[in-house]
Amino acid sequence: MTMMAAALGGLILALLGVAAVLLLRGRGNAAREDFMARTVDSMAQAQSALTGRLAQLAETQAAAQAQMSERLQAQERALARAVEERLAALGKRMDDGLQQSSHRQATTLHELRERLAVIDAAQKNITQLSAQVVSLQDILSNKQARGAFGEIQLADIVSSILPPNAYKFQAPLGDGRRVDCLLDLPNPPGAIAIDAKFPLESFHALRNARDDAERVAAGRAFATAILKHVRDIAEKYIVPGETAESALMFLPSEAVYAELHANFTDVVEKSFRAKVWIVSPTTLMATLNTVRAVLKDACMREQAGQIQKEVRFLLDDIDRLDTRVTALDKHFGQAVEDLRQIRISTDKVTKRAERIESVQVGDDEKAAELAPPQPKLPAQ
Repeated sequence: MTMMAAALGGLILALLGVAAVLLLRGRGNAAREDFMARTVDSMAQAQSALTGRLAQLAETQAAAQAQMSERLQAQERALARAVEERLAALGKRMDDGLQQSSHRQATTLHELRERLAVIDAAQKNITQLSAQVVSLQDILSNKQARGAFGEIQLADIVSSILPPNAYKFQAPLGDGRRVDCLLDLPNPPGAIAIDAKFPLESFHALRNARDDAERVAAGRAFATAILKHVRDIAEKYIVPGETAESALMFLPSEAVYAELHANFTDVVEKSFRAKVWIVSPTTLMATLNTVRAVLKDACMREQAGQIQKEVRFLLDDIDRLDTRVTALDKHFGQAVEDLRQIRISTDKVTKRAERIESVQVGDDEKAAELAPPQPKLPAQ
Protein backbone atom coordinates (compact mmCIF):
# COMPACT_ATOMS: atom_id res chain seq x y z
CA MET A 1 0.00 0.00 0.00
CA THR A 2 2.92 2.42 0.77
CA MET A 3 4.56 1.69 -2.58
CA MET A 4 1.32 2.48 -4.38
CA ALA A 5 1.05 5.85 -2.52
CA ALA A 6 4.67 6.75 -3.43
CA ALA A 7 4.13 5.88 -7.07
CA LEU A 8 0.94 8.01 -7.12
CA GLY A 9 2.81 11.02 -5.61
CA GLY A 10 5.59 10.72 -8.20
CA LEU A 11 3.03 10.58 -11.01
CA ILE A 12 1.32 13.73 -9.70
CA LEU A 13 4.67 15.61 -9.59
CA ALA A 14 5.49 14.50 -13.11
CA LEU A 15 2.15 15.75 -14.37
CA LEU A 16 2.61 19.12 -12.63
CA GLY A 17 6.07 19.44 -14.14
CA VAL A 18 4.74 18.72 -17.59
CA ALA A 19 1.93 21.25 -17.11
CA ALA A 20 4.41 23.88 -15.91
CA VAL A 21 6.65 23.35 -18.92
CA LEU A 22 3.71 23.73 -21.29
CA LEU A 23 2.58 26.96 -19.63
CA LEU A 24 6.07 28.52 -19.56
CA ARG A 25 6.61 28.17 -23.28
CA GLY A 26 4.22 31.03 -24.03
CA ARG A 27 5.34 33.60 -21.38
CA GLY A 28 8.30 35.75 -20.41
CA ASN A 29 11.13 35.05 -18.08
CA ALA A 30 9.72 37.04 -15.11
CA ALA A 31 6.39 35.54 -15.34
CA ARG A 32 8.00 32.22 -15.92
CA GLU A 33 10.06 32.47 -12.79
CA ASP A 34 7.14 33.68 -10.77
CA PHE A 35 5.03 30.88 -12.05
CA MET A 36 7.77 28.38 -11.38
CA ALA A 37 8.09 29.61 -7.83
CA ARG A 38 4.40 29.35 -7.17
CA THR A 39 4.32 26.00 -8.83
CA VAL A 40 7.19 24.77 -6.75
CA ASP A 41 5.48 26.01 -3.57
CA SER A 42 2.21 24.35 -4.55
CA MET A 43 4.05 21.21 -5.40
CA ALA A 44 5.86 21.30 -2.08
CA GLN A 45 2.62 21.83 -0.20
CA ALA A 46 0.96 19.04 -2.15
CA GLN A 47 3.94 16.85 -1.56
CA SER A 48 3.80 17.59 2.16
CA ALA A 49 0.03 16.94 2.35
CA LEU A 50 0.41 13.84 0.29
CA THR A 51 3.21 12.63 2.50
CA GLY A 52 1.05 13.18 5.64
CA ARG A 53 -1.86 11.44 4.08
CA LEU A 54 0.38 8.61 2.99
CA ALA A 55 1.83 8.30 6.49
CA GLN A 56 -1.67 8.32 8.04
CA LEU A 57 -2.78 5.79 5.47
CA ALA A 58 0.27 3.65 6.26
CA GLU A 59 -0.48 3.80 9.99
CA THR A 60 -4.13 2.87 9.38
CA GLN A 61 -3.04 0.06 7.09
CA ALA A 62 -0.58 -1.20 9.69
CA ALA A 63 -3.26 -1.17 12.40
CA ALA A 64 -5.66 -2.97 10.07
CA GLN A 65 -2.98 -5.50 9.22
CA ALA A 66 -2.28 -6.02 12.95
CA GLN A 67 -5.98 -6.53 13.66
CA MET A 68 -6.27 -8.82 10.68
CA SER A 69 -3.23 -10.77 11.87
CA GLU A 70 -4.73 -11.10 15.34
CA ARG A 71 -8.07 -12.23 13.89
CA LEU A 72 -6.31 -14.67 11.61
CA GLN A 73 -4.29 -16.03 14.54
CA ALA A 74 -7.46 -16.33 16.68
CA GLN A 75 -9.31 -18.05 13.83
CA GLU A 76 -6.28 -20.26 13.27
CA ARG A 77 -6.24 -21.22 16.97
CA ALA A 78 -10.01 -21.82 16.96
CA LEU A 79 -9.69 -23.85 13.79
CA ALA A 80 -6.84 -25.83 15.32
CA ARG A 81 -8.92 -26.52 18.45
CA ALA A 82 -11.95 -27.52 16.33
CA VAL A 83 -9.75 -29.78 14.21
CA GLU A 84 -8.23 -31.33 17.33
CA GLU A 85 -11.70 -31.86 18.84
CA ARG A 86 -13.00 -33.32 15.60
CA LEU A 87 -9.95 -35.57 15.37
CA ALA A 88 -10.41 -36.66 18.99
CA ALA A 89 -14.12 -37.41 18.45
CA LEU A 90 -13.31 -39.22 15.23
CA GLY A 91 -10.63 -41.23 17.00
CA LYS A 92 -13.05 -42.10 19.81
CA ARG A 93 -15.73 -43.17 17.33
CA MET A 94 -13.19 -45.25 15.47
CA ASP A 95 -12.05 -46.88 18.71
CA ASP A 96 -15.66 -47.58 19.74
CA GLY A 97 -16.46 -48.90 16.29
CA LEU A 98 -13.39 -51.13 16.32
CA GLN A 99 -14.31 -52.46 19.76
CA GLN A 100 -17.92 -53.14 18.72
CA SER A 101 -16.74 -54.72 15.49
CA SER A 102 -14.26 -56.85 17.42
CA HIS A 103 -17.02 -57.90 19.86
CA ARG A 104 -19.39 -58.75 17.00
CA GLN A 105 -16.70 -60.68 15.22
CA ALA A 106 -15.89 -62.61 18.40
CA THR A 107 -19.61 -63.35 18.96
CA THR A 108 -20.02 -64.37 15.33
CA LEU A 109 -17.00 -66.66 15.53
CA HIS A 110 -18.36 -68.23 18.74
CA GLU A 111 -21.77 -68.82 17.16
CA LEU A 112 -20.07 -70.15 14.04
CA ARG A 113 -18.07 -72.61 16.13
CA GLU A 114 -21.27 -73.73 17.90
CA ARG A 115 -23.07 -74.19 14.60
CA LEU A 116 -20.13 -76.07 13.19
CA ALA A 117 -20.26 -78.35 16.24
CA VAL A 118 -24.00 -78.89 15.67
CA ILE A 119 -23.33 -79.57 11.98
CA ASP A 120 -20.63 -82.07 12.92
CA ALA A 121 -23.04 -83.85 15.28
CA ALA A 122 -25.74 -83.83 12.62
CA GLN A 123 -23.25 -85.17 10.10
CA LYS A 124 -22.41 -88.02 12.49
CA ASN A 125 -26.13 -88.74 12.96
CA ILE A 126 -26.62 -88.70 9.19
CA THR A 127 -23.73 -91.10 8.79
CA GLN A 128 -25.20 -93.43 11.40
CA LEU A 129 -28.64 -93.12 9.83
CA SER A 130 -27.19 -93.91 6.42
CA ALA A 131 -25.59 -97.04 7.85
CA GLN A 132 -28.92 -97.99 9.45
CA VAL A 133 -30.74 -97.40 6.15
CA VAL A 134 -28.24 -99.58 4.35
CA SER A 135 -28.72 -102.30 6.96
CA LEU A 136 -32.50 -101.90 6.63
CA GLN A 137 -32.20 -102.30 2.86
CA ASP A 138 -30.15 -105.44 3.44
CA ILE A 139 -32.87 -106.75 5.74
CA LEU A 140 -35.68 -105.95 3.34
CA SER A 141 -33.84 -107.50 0.39
CA ASN A 142 -34.00 -110.92 2.09
CA LYS A 143 -37.45 -112.54 2.25
CA GLN A 144 -36.83 -114.33 5.53
CA ALA A 145 -35.31 -111.24 7.13
CA ARG A 146 -38.14 -109.12 5.76
CA GLY A 147 -40.68 -111.50 7.28
CA ALA A 148 -38.88 -111.30 10.62
CA PHE A 149 -38.86 -107.49 10.36
CA GLY A 150 -42.62 -107.45 9.78
CA GLU A 151 -43.19 -109.86 12.69
CA ILE A 152 -41.07 -107.74 15.03
CA GLN A 153 -42.94 -104.56 14.08
CA LEU A 154 -46.25 -106.39 14.48
CA ALA A 155 -45.19 -107.67 17.91
CA ASP A 156 -44.17 -104.18 19.04
CA ILE A 157 -47.49 -102.66 18.01
CA VAL A 158 -49.66 -105.44 19.47
CA SER A 159 -47.78 -105.67 22.77
CA SER A 160 -47.90 -101.90 23.26
CA ILE A 161 -51.72 -101.72 22.95
CA LEU A 162 -53.31 -105.00 24.12
CA PRO A 163 -52.94 -106.80 27.47
CA PRO A 164 -50.73 -109.92 27.47
CA ASN A 165 -53.66 -112.35 27.79
CA ALA A 166 -55.34 -110.99 24.64
CA TYR A 167 -52.85 -112.23 22.01
CA LYS A 168 -50.44 -115.02 21.12
CA PHE A 169 -47.49 -114.98 18.72
CA GLN A 170 -46.81 -117.98 16.46
CA ALA A 171 -50.03 -119.51 17.74
CA PRO A 172 -50.89 -122.99 16.39
CA LEU A 173 -54.27 -123.60 14.76
CA GLY A 174 -56.26 -126.83 14.62
CA ASP A 175 -54.61 -128.06 11.41
CA GLY A 176 -51.09 -127.57 12.79
CA ARG A 177 -50.39 -124.30 11.01
CA ARG A 178 -48.96 -121.38 12.91
CA VAL A 179 -50.05 -117.80 12.49
CA ASP A 180 -47.82 -114.79 13.17
CA CYS A 181 -50.28 -113.36 15.70
CA LEU A 182 -53.65 -114.53 17.03
CA LEU A 183 -55.93 -112.10 18.84
CA ASP A 184 -57.92 -113.94 21.50
CA LEU A 185 -61.39 -112.32 21.34
CA PRO A 186 -64.69 -113.62 22.71
CA ASN A 187 -67.46 -114.82 20.43
CA PRO A 188 -68.49 -112.97 18.45
CA PRO A 189 -66.29 -112.35 16.52
CA GLY A 190 -63.83 -114.91 17.92
CA ALA A 191 -60.06 -115.22 17.47
CA ILE A 192 -58.60 -113.09 14.65
CA ALA A 193 -55.40 -114.11 12.84
CA ILE A 194 -52.81 -111.57 11.63
CA ASP A 195 -50.22 -112.36 8.96
CA ALA A 196 -47.16 -110.12 8.54
CA LYS A 197 -45.90 -110.97 5.03
CA PHE A 198 -45.84 -108.41 2.19
CA PRO A 199 -44.64 -108.41 -1.47
CA LEU A 200 -41.82 -105.86 -1.48
CA GLU A 201 -40.06 -106.97 -4.70
CA SER A 202 -43.08 -106.28 -6.90
CA PHE A 203 -43.57 -102.91 -5.21
CA HIS A 204 -39.95 -101.94 -5.92
CA ALA A 205 -40.37 -103.07 -9.53
CA LEU A 206 -43.45 -100.85 -9.78
CA ARG A 207 -41.60 -97.86 -8.33
CA ASN A 208 -38.54 -98.38 -10.58
CA ALA A 209 -40.50 -98.77 -13.83
CA ARG A 210 -38.96 -96.58 -16.57
CA ASP A 211 -41.86 -96.42 -19.04
CA ASP A 212 -45.57 -97.12 -19.26
CA ALA A 213 -45.10 -100.70 -20.47
CA GLU A 214 -42.89 -101.62 -17.51
CA ARG A 215 -45.25 -99.79 -15.15
CA VAL A 216 -48.26 -101.75 -16.40
CA ALA A 217 -46.40 -105.08 -16.16
CA ALA A 218 -45.08 -104.25 -12.67
CA GLY A 219 -48.59 -103.18 -11.58
CA ARG A 220 -50.05 -106.48 -12.69
CA ALA A 221 -47.32 -108.40 -10.89
CA PHE A 222 -47.90 -106.33 -7.74
CA ALA A 223 -51.67 -106.94 -7.83
CA THR A 224 -51.11 -110.66 -8.46
CA ALA A 225 -48.71 -110.93 -5.49
CA ILE A 226 -51.14 -109.12 -3.16
CA LEU A 227 -54.07 -111.30 -4.22
CA LYS A 228 -51.97 -114.45 -3.76
CA HIS A 229 -51.20 -113.40 -0.18
CA VAL A 230 -54.89 -112.64 0.36
CA ARG A 231 -55.94 -116.12 -0.85
CA ASP A 232 -53.25 -117.81 1.27
CA ILE A 233 -54.43 -115.96 4.38
CA ALA A 234 -58.08 -116.76 3.69
CA GLU A 235 -57.32 -120.47 3.17
CA LYS A 236 -54.85 -120.90 6.05
CA TYR A 237 -55.97 -118.60 8.82
CA ILE A 238 -59.77 -118.47 8.55
CA VAL A 239 -60.82 -121.73 10.21
CA PRO A 240 -64.58 -122.19 10.84
CA GLY A 241 -65.35 -122.87 14.47
CA GLU A 242 -61.87 -121.89 15.60
CA THR A 243 -61.21 -118.39 14.33
CA ALA A 244 -63.32 -115.45 13.29
CA GLU A 245 -64.76 -115.18 9.80
CA SER A 246 -62.10 -112.65 8.84
CA ALA A 247 -58.34 -112.15 9.14
CA LEU A 248 -55.82 -109.30 8.92
CA MET A 249 -52.98 -108.86 6.42
CA PHE A 250 -50.36 -106.57 7.98
CA LEU A 251 -48.25 -104.40 5.64
CA PRO A 252 -45.38 -102.92 7.69
CA SER A 253 -44.93 -100.14 5.11
CA GLU A 254 -47.17 -97.10 4.80
CA ALA A 255 -45.90 -96.52 1.24
CA VAL A 256 -47.09 -99.95 0.06
CA TYR A 257 -50.43 -99.43 1.82
CA ALA A 258 -50.88 -95.98 0.23
CA GLU A 259 -49.96 -97.26 -3.25
CA LEU A 260 -52.40 -100.14 -2.88
CA HIS A 261 -55.36 -97.98 -1.85
CA ALA A 262 -54.51 -95.20 -4.33
CA ASN A 263 -54.04 -97.20 -7.54
CA PHE A 264 -55.31 -100.75 -6.87
CA THR A 265 -58.80 -100.32 -5.48
CA ASP A 266 -59.98 -103.51 -7.26
CA VAL A 267 -57.41 -105.52 -5.28
CA VAL A 268 -58.66 -103.94 -2.04
CA GLU A 269 -62.27 -104.78 -2.96
CA LYS A 270 -61.32 -108.39 -3.70
CA SER A 271 -59.60 -108.64 -0.33
CA PHE A 272 -62.79 -107.31 1.31
CA ARG A 273 -64.84 -109.98 -0.41
CA ALA A 274 -62.35 -112.59 0.79
CA LYS A 275 -62.77 -111.14 4.35
CA VAL A 276 -59.08 -110.36 4.58
CA TRP A 277 -58.59 -106.81 5.85
CA ILE A 278 -55.34 -105.16 4.73
CA VAL A 279 -53.86 -102.92 7.45
CA SER A 280 -50.80 -100.69 7.81
CA PRO A 281 -49.05 -99.80 11.10
CA THR A 282 -51.34 -96.78 11.57
CA THR A 283 -54.60 -98.56 10.75
CA LEU A 284 -53.51 -101.58 12.81
CA MET A 285 -53.14 -99.31 15.86
CA ALA A 286 -56.66 -98.02 15.33
CA THR A 287 -57.98 -101.58 14.92
CA LEU A 288 -56.22 -102.77 18.06
CA ASN A 289 -57.65 -99.87 20.06
CA THR A 290 -61.11 -101.00 18.96
CA VAL A 291 -60.22 -104.58 19.95
CA ARG A 292 -59.13 -103.34 23.37
CA ALA A 293 -62.50 -101.65 23.82
CA VAL A 294 -64.25 -104.90 22.82
CA LEU A 295 -62.16 -106.86 25.33
CA LYS A 296 -62.97 -104.37 28.05
CA ASP A 297 -66.69 -104.65 27.29
CA ALA A 298 -66.52 -108.45 27.28
CA CYS A 299 -64.68 -108.44 30.60
CA MET A 300 -67.35 -106.20 32.07
CA ARG A 301 -70.08 -108.56 30.80
CA GLU A 302 -68.29 -111.53 32.36
CA GLN A 303 -68.07 -109.74 35.67
CA ALA A 304 -71.71 -108.58 35.55
CA GLY A 305 -73.02 -111.93 36.95
CA GLN A 306 -70.52 -111.90 39.79
CA ILE A 307 -71.41 -108.30 40.52
CA GLN A 308 -75.13 -109.16 40.65
CA LYS A 309 -74.42 -112.11 42.97
CA GLU A 310 -72.41 -109.92 45.31
CA VAL A 311 -75.18 -107.31 45.23
CA ARG A 312 -77.71 -109.95 46.31
CA PHE A 313 -75.44 -111.00 49.18
CA LEU A 314 -75.12 -107.34 50.09
CA LEU A 315 -78.94 -106.95 50.20
CA ASP A 316 -79.25 -110.02 52.45
CA ASP A 317 -76.63 -108.57 54.78
CA ILE A 318 -78.54 -105.29 54.86
CA ASP A 319 -81.79 -107.13 55.81
CA ARG A 320 -80.04 -108.96 58.65
CA LEU A 321 -78.48 -105.73 59.80
CA ASP A 322 -81.92 -104.04 59.86
CA THR A 323 -83.41 -106.92 61.93
CA ARG A 324 -80.57 -106.75 64.43
CA VAL A 325 -80.81 -102.95 64.69
CA THR A 326 -84.57 -103.28 65.39
CA ALA A 327 -83.92 -105.84 68.14
CA LEU A 328 -81.21 -103.64 69.59
CA ASP A 329 -83.62 -100.70 69.59
CA LYS A 330 -86.17 -102.79 71.55
CA HIS A 331 -83.48 -103.71 74.08
CA PHE A 332 -82.55 -100.07 74.46
CA GLY A 333 -86.26 -99.15 75.00
CA GLN A 334 -86.65 -101.82 77.70
CA ALA A 335 -83.44 -100.67 79.37
CA VAL A 336 -84.71 -97.07 79.43
CA GLU A 337 -88.01 -98.23 81.05
CA ASP A 338 -86.13 -100.29 83.66
CA LEU A 339 -83.98 -97.30 84.49
CA ARG A 340 -87.07 -95.12 84.89
CA GLN A 341 -88.66 -97.64 87.35
CA ILE A 342 -85.38 -97.86 89.28
CA ARG A 343 -85.39 -94.08 89.55
CA ILE A 344 -88.92 -94.05 90.97
CA SER A 345 -87.99 -96.66 93.63
CA THR A 346 -84.88 -94.72 94.55
CA ASP A 347 -86.90 -91.52 95.06
CA LYS A 348 -89.40 -93.36 97.34
CA VAL A 349 -86.62 -94.85 99.44
CA THR A 350 -85.04 -91.44 99.83
CA LYS A 351 -88.31 -89.82 100.97
CA ARG A 352 -88.96 -92.58 103.55
CA ALA A 353 -85.48 -92.17 104.91
CA GLU A 354 -86.05 -88.44 105.31
CA ARG A 355 -89.33 -89.05 107.20
CA ILE A 356 -87.62 -91.53 109.50
CA GLU A 357 -84.96 -89.01 110.33
CA SER A 358 -87.52 -86.30 111.14
CA VAL A 359 -89.32 -88.41 113.82
CA GLN A 360 -88.21 -88.05 117.56
CA VAL A 361 -86.93 -91.15 119.18
CA GLY A 362 -89.26 -90.92 122.28
CA ASP A 363 -92.32 -90.11 120.29
CA ASP A 364 -92.01 -93.02 117.91
CA GLU A 365 -94.53 -95.33 119.67
CA LYS A 366 -97.01 -92.54 120.39
CA ALA A 367 -96.81 -91.28 116.89
CA ALA A 368 -97.31 -94.78 115.63
CA GLU A 369 -100.46 -95.23 117.79
CA LEU A 370 -101.95 -91.89 116.82
CA ALA A 371 -101.03 -92.18 113.15
CA PRO A 372 -103.73 -93.62 110.92
CA PRO A 373 -102.93 -96.85 109.22
CA GLN A 374 -101.05 -96.42 105.92
CA PRO A 375 -102.12 -98.40 102.92
CA LYS A 376 -99.58 -100.85 101.59
CA LEU A 377 -97.85 -99.88 98.35
CA PRO A 378 -97.26 -102.45 95.72
CA ALA A 379 -93.72 -103.64 95.41
CA GLN A 380 -91.75 -101.82 92.79
